Amino acid sequence: MAMAMALRRGAERAGTVMRAGEWSCGGGARFMATAVRVEDDGSPSSSFSSGRALAAFSAVVGAGALYSSCLQTIRSEPAAAEAARDMPQECAPRTALNPNEFVKFKLAEVRDINHNTKVYRFAFNPQEALGLHVASCLVTKAEMGKKKDGTPNYIIRPYTPISPPDSKGYFDLMIKIYPKGNMTQHLAHLKPGDTLEVKGPIPKLAYEPNMKKQIGMVAGGTGLTPMLQVIDAIVSNPEDNTQVSLVYANTTPADILLKSKLDSLAFAHPNFKVFYVVSKESEGWKGGKGHVTKDVLKKGLPSPSDDTLILVCGPPGLMNLISGDKAPDKSQGELIGMLKDLGYTPQQVYKF
Repeated sequence: MAMAMALRRGAERAGTVMRAGEWSCGGGARFMATAVRVEDDGSPSSSFSSGRALAAFSAVVGAGALYSSCLQTIRSEPAAAEAARDMPQECAPRTALNPNEFVKFKLAEVRDINHNTKVYRFAFNPQEALGLHVASCLVTKAEMGKKKDGTPNYIIRPYTPISPPDSKGYFDLMIKIYPKGNMTQHLAHLKPGDTLEVKGPIPKLAYEPNMKKQIGMVAGGTGLTPMLQVIDAIVSNPEDNTQVSLVYANTTPADILLKSKLDSLAFAHPNFKVFYVVSKESEGWKGGKGHVTKDVLKKGLPSPSDDTLILVCGPPGLMNLISGDKAPDKSQGELIGMLKDLGYTPQQVYKF
């Protein structure tokens, strides 16, 4: 509004009328001169040849510089958050995701993680952020045959990207390929240049720095992905003092996903610890052996308290064993299993 008033005042001083204008807030205020028509003393003009028209143009440029300067000042003040809330919708940061409709993203590359898991990188406008927050996921859609009435049959599956939520121009999905998995088989046949329909973000845990003194995690297989989103947010924020411990269960050491990254994070950040458990050990394996038990959870997780939160994500068998799965309506459902036996309350457990 202030910008529009400044432009109008500048135009009126030159005796001109501003017919149309458009402001884009991506990368600062940018006036589209081609969308402006200036009239000098009521006579249409296609150029800025007259002195009054030149004065109008100067007013436009000056107002734009003033706006940019003021915006810089606002951003440097404690009131930045309030100013951002009051900013017009068209000035909000552009994001690639749309929570209300599916958007097509182009596959840029595929990278193998192990014998049955790949990372798919999807690209979009490098000037845009994806639009995720911690912790949230997205949903994918693919056509799979036809219904009896001849209309397309769609499969929809949720995934949590492993790339930083604020990364621009791309996002990474880590997918374990199952022989009978409809969506994973669809993804397995995608080639660079193909597209995938995606919608989001889908809000999950509304994480805030230092919301709990201790966060424990129990994950199995690709259930690691939402945990990694929270872990990255904590260790990348020097003001977040949350203590994090992850109990990560897999079938074999070869099934452990992103182990080198997890080990590097644990080495670099004293507030993060990871405990591996495999049911089928290989020669030379020095981590946990067997299945996740109450003793394993006692050693790897913080004790029950009001300052403790336990996050759980994995295949149904693991969920039922540790905490119980979510309810059919996707609410948290009843807390059962080992965590309940160990004294945790429903308020101290979150199921992804």
